[in-house]
Amino acid sequence: MDPSSVRFLDDHSGSAAIEYALIAVGIAVAIVTVVSGIGNELSVLFEDVEAGFPDGD
Repeated sequence: MDPSSVRFLDDHSGSAAIEYALIAVGIAVAIVTVVSGIGNELSVLFEDVEAGFPDGD
């Protein structure tokens, strides 16, 4: 192998950035999942509150 190929294959400087990106993606997925669940619960809560008010007819 030529020296530039060996240097390229031995270079691990980008691996940390990829690891941090994967961690950030995992955290983002967790946040979206939690916020989505809370949003659904709040929607049901507000619908229950709205149902408790008399109609404006």
